[in-house]
Amino acid sequence: MNKKTLIACLAALPFIAAALLPTHGASAQAPFEVGPLKAAPGRRTSGFLPVPAGKDGAERIPVTIFNGASTGPILAVVAGIHGYEYPPILAGQRLLAKIDPAKLKGRVILVHVANMPSFLKRTVYYSPVDGENLNRVFPGRADGTLSHRIAYVITREVIERADYLIDMHCGDGNESLRPYSYWMPIGDPKVDEPARQMAVAFGLPNIVIDRTRPKSSAASQYCSNTGMTRGKPSITVESGGMGVADNEDDIVRLETGVLNVMRHLGMLEGRAWTPDTVTWYDPAEVLRFPDNLPEKAGLFYPSVRKGQMVDKGALIGYVTDFFGKKIYEARAPFAGEVLYVIGTPPISAGEPLGFVAAVKK
Repeated sequence: MNKKTLIACLAALPFIAAALLPTHGASAQAPFEVGPLKAAPGRRTSGFLPVPAGKDGAERIPVTIFNGASTGPILAVVAGIHGYEYPPILAGQRLLAKIDPAKLKGRVILVHVANMPSFLKRTVYYSPVDGENLNRVFPGRADGTLSHRIAYVITREVIERADYLIDMHCGDGNESLRPYSYWMPIGDPKVDEPARQMAVAFGLPNIVIDRTRPKSSAASQYCSNTGMTRGKPSITVESGGMGVADNEDDIVRLETGVLNVMRHLGMLEGRAWTPDTVTWYDPAEVLRFPDNLPEKAGLFYPSVRKGQMVDKGALIGYVTDFFGKKIYEARAPFAGEVLYVIGTPPISAGEPLGFVAAVKK
């Protein structure tokens, strides 16, 4: 071998060695794309998912994607389905600094504010554009009003791309709420059991078993139920309420809960913490101001507080007309705990007054 050939062989050694290395870690992970966003392995990218104009104007959804340096599951975390629910949105902001893609196994899709119109206009429940409740129109429609199109984009670009889903909520701007999670079994053990484990791993020691969600993937209504009906274990979590954004505990519960689920799924190093005891609730019922009364609106006066235990038939609160005449009383359908109660006077037909859940023995 002459000198020139020897030099060429030596120069090629690093490339030969690299090719012989096992394909794990960053080398096994491909770039990750969600809509127009793309992140290389071990990187994160932030930007907007476009919602095209239709019957009304266009919108955009702020999203961050984290592409881990090594392979693992894809977790979707959604905040701001209801725009007046601030603790989940603030918890999502904190997760930007807590998730290091270089140490992450798998991928995370973080939706910072799903419902931008409601967030920017500070509206409770309903979009100021089309009057729809975003969490009742999933999986959405490409040709629907804005809320339907937002749900459609989130379903296609976020939920259907994920393996697991956490939908973060709190009491809306009118709801005084104690923290709890929802486990929503659909009758498929392959989905139900991982979802139950996620609910426990999130760390909130109070979990509602909700068997009332639709079973059809074509009419799933709720964000998390859209995941469940598509075979993706999903949970809804609640912490905070009444439009309060400065209660540190409300935000920390959500932030730490997401990270704990990620440990549970093997996406982060460390053991997932679980509560020593869990209180399960079944059945649970939302009490509403009936829509079959002559008066369609009024003032609500709560008689209980969040977290209060009540007997069957206990007065939860009452509604008066605008001249002080009592027109309706809401009473507990069974003995249980008040998980939330409306804390502001305005009430309209069909809207919630409170949420009572029976402790499962």
